[in-house]
Amino acid sequence: MNLRRDVFQAIADPTRRAILLLVASQSMTAGAIAANFDTARPTVSKHLQILTECALLQQEQNGREIYYHLNAKNMKDIADFIEPFRNMWDDRFNKLETVMKNYQAKK
Repeated sequence: MNLRRDVFQAIADPTRRAILLLVASQSMTAGAIAANFDTARPTVSKHLQILTECALLQQEQNGREIYYHLNAKNMKDIADFIEPFRNMWDDRFNKLETVMKNYQAKK
């Protein structure tokens, strides 16, 4: 059974976010990724499995090694989902800044 995991649950974990940052610039093997963490290698493998199931990472076999690399399309989908919230909060902070400037000017 192929269980599809939720992308946002996957990126909620700080270790998985750190893995995404690691492979953002270059493809890496599981061993190279695991070397960056103080956890057991099977734990990192589980994180890689979750990220792969969410299609945030893709696997590419090169000889005997499996390299993990970022799936930029799915990362863009996350960014596109978050963008309206970012815009909303930018707008709210800009309004707050205007209110604070007006308040300070009246003092």
